[in-house]
Amino acid sequence: MSADDEFRFRPRPGRIRADTPKAGKAKSFLTQAKKIARQHSNAPARSSARPAQRANSSPGAKSGRASGAAKGPGLKRGRGAAFVRARTLSGGWKHSAPGMRRIIVKTRYVQGAGMNGKSAAHLRYIQRDGTSRDGESGQLYSATEDRANGSAFVERGADDRHQFRFIVSPEDGADLSDLTAYTRDLMSQVETDLGTKLDWVAVNHYNTGHPHVHVIVRGKDELGENLVINGDYLANGIRERAGELTTLELGPVTEIEQSRKLSAEIDQDRFTRIDRAMTEEADERFLDLRHEPADPKRQFNRTLRLRRLAKLEKMGLATEHAPGVWELSERMEPALRDLGERGDIIRNMHKALKADGMERDPMTFHIHGAAPETPIVGRVIDKFLTDELGENLTVVVDGIDGRTHHVAGIDAARVADARIGSIIEVGPAETASRPSDRTIAAIAEGGVYRPSRHLEQAKFEGRVPGGDYEGYVDAHVRRLEALRRAGIVERIEADQWRIPEDFESRTAAYDAGRNRQANIRILSAARLEQQIGSDGATWLDRRLISAEASDLAPSGFGQQVREAMDRRREHHIGLGDAALQQNGRIAYRRNLLATLREREVARVGSEIAATKALPFRAATDGETVAGKFTGTVQLSSGKFAIVEQSHEFTLVPWRPVIDRHLGRDVAGVVQGGSVSWQFGRQRGIGL
Repeated sequence: MSADDEFRFRPRPGRIRADTPKAGKAKSFLTQAKKIARQHSNAPARSSARPAQRANSSPGAKSGRASGAAKGPGLKRGRGAAFVRARTLSGGWKHSAPGMRRIIVKTRYVQGAGMNGKSAAHLRYIQRDGTSRDGESGQLYSATEDRANGSAFVERGADDRHQFRFIVSPEDGADLSDLTAYTRDLMSQVETDLGTKLDWVAVNHYNTGHPHVHVIVRGKDELGENLVINGDYLANGIRERAGELTTLELGPVTEIEQSRKLSAEIDQDRFTRIDRAMTEEADERFLDLRHEPADPKRQFNRTLRLRRLAKLEKMGLATEHAPGVWELSERMEPALRDLGERGDIIRNMHKALKADGMERDPMTFHIHGAAPETPIVGRVIDKFLTDELGENLTVVVDGIDGRTHHVAGIDAARVADARIGSIIEVGPAETASRPSDRTIAAIAEGGVYRPSRHLEQAKFEGRVPGGDYEGYVDAHVRRLEALRRAGIVERIEADQWRIPEDFESRTAAYDAGRNRQANIRILSAARLEQQIGSDGATWLDRRLISAEASDLAPSGFGQQVREAMDRRREHHIGLGDAALQQNGRIAYRRNLLATLREREVARVGSEIAATKALPFRAATDGETVAGKFTGTVQLSSGKFAIVEQSHEFTLVPWRPVIDRHLGRDVAGVVQGGSVSWQFGRQRGIGL
C-alpha cells in the first residue's frame, strides 16, 4: 500500500433511507396548512379540547406568575398564544427595553368565585372607603359604564368556572391624566390580543404611593365558552401592553429620569432594583467592584452599587473583605423584603389612625404574624384585604391594652358585622375538637369505628336533619379519610377504621395546625360614643356590672374606655337604673342587662312595625317562637333575627346556625336571652 492510498478519502455509504415519512404517516398539504393555521391562531390546540384537559389548559394562570417565559406545549395554548409566539420570534418581551415605563402587574386565577360568594366579597372590599383620590369609596366602572353595577356583574358570573383578577400598577401612575381611560385602552388592547370581548369591571385605588387599578374579568368569552388565557400572556403580555400605553402617554424614560429613580432607592429599607442587579451579578455572593470602567453609564452603576452596599453594611447585610470586594449576606433578600413589608404595614396603621383623628407611638404597634396567643380586645380602626387579589382580611385594632395591633389573614365572614369603630375580641385559633370527632370516638368500640353501626344508631335516634342518614354517616367517613392521609387513623377494611386512644386530642392538634386564622368575637357593633347614651345592653354595661378595669391601659383606647364607662354610669344614674350609695359604690338595677335589652327591642320593634303591615310582639322567656325567618337587625344589645307569622312578627337573639334557613319556617324556644333552635326531621328547624 502506497502512502497516497493510506491517506486517500474513501466514502462508505450507509443504509439507504427514504426522505419521506413512513407508510401511513404522510400528511397532505391541507393537513399541514391547518396545522400552521392553528399554531398562528388564538384558539387552543385540538388536543386540549376534551373537558378533562380544558380544566387545566392555561398553564401559569393559577400561579399568577409575574415574569418568566412559558416552556413546552403551554406556549401554544390559550388565547393570546399568537401574541406570545410573535414576541418569542421577534426577540423577546419589550417591557424591559430601555426607555419603557416600568409597570407591575399581579394576576390571580380564582376558581368558582361566583359560586361561593368570593366574587361579591372581593368587589365589596376593593370599593371600600378611602381608596379613591378624594378619600371616598372606590367607584366601580366598566368598558362602557362610569358607574358599573357590581351586583349585576356578580350575578352574570355566578356559574362561571373561574375568574381572573389583575392589579395594574404603573410606576408613574400619578402622572397619568386619566387612570380610567388608561384602563379602558389597556383592556381594549387585551381584547384584541385575545380575540374576544371581555366582561370586566375595575376600581382605581389611590391609597398607596403608586396609584393602581384592580380589574376583575369573568371567566367566559363572548361566545359563553370558558375563557382560557395563555399563561405567558398573563405573566408578560398584559405588562407589556400596559407599559406601551404608559410610555405612549408620558414618553420614554430619559437617562436623567432613570438615574433619579435609581438614586432614590439607595437608602430604602426594602429589596430594590439595585439589590436585584447585584444579586444577579454576584459570584457565590461575592461582588468585585475594584475596577472602574471607562463607560460613564457603567461608572454611574458602580457608584450606585457602592453607595447601596455602604447602606447594607450598616444593616449587617453586606461585608467588605477588601477595597471594592463585597460579600452579600445570604439573608439579604428575605431581610429586605420583610423590612419593606413591615414598613408598608406601619404606614397603613398610621394612615388608619390619622383618618380617625388619633395619634399613637409607633413603639406601641404590634404586628402579629399569626393568631395572637392571648385575646386582644379593642376597636376596629381599619380592615382591608391582606392580599388585594384574595379574600382574607387584615384587621387593625386599637386595643384597650394601649397597643395598636395588626392581625392578618382573617376570614371575611368572621368580621362581616364588624365596622370601623366596632368593639371586637381577637383570640387564638380554635383548637376544640369537632363534633364529628367526638361522635366517632363515642361510636367506636375497642378502638374500631364501624360506619354500619353508626348508621343503625343514627336511624334509631332519628336526629339527622332531613332524614339523610347515609349522607350523615358518609360525612364522618370523609373526615376519617382526611385523618387517614394525616396518619391519625387507619382503615382496616370498608366497614372498619382503627381509632387511637388519643383520637380527639390528635385531631384537635391536626386542625390547629391547619387552621391558623384568629378567632373573632364581635363584642359590640356600635362605636364607643354610641354606647354611652344607648337604651340597649351595651358592651360598656357588661364591663360596668363585672367591675373589671384592671385590663384597661391608662392611655390610648384604654383611657377612652375608662372615660366612657364613667359617662355611661352617669347616664344610668340619671335614668334611675343605678344609684350612688353612701359608701361611694354604685348599685345597679336588678337584671339591668335584660331590662335594657327589652327596652331596645321594644323600641326597634315598634319602628320596624311602622314600615311593615304586621304588628310587633315581644317574645317572653320560655316561649316557643315559630314563623318565617325574614332577616336580621343589628342593635346595641346584639344581633337579632326577625321571625314573622301571618298576623305579627317578633325579634329574637340571632345565632349563626339560623343563617342558612333565611326565608324558611323556623321554630325554637327563648331561654335566658337566647334561642334554642332544634333541627327536626320534617320541618327543618323545630322543637
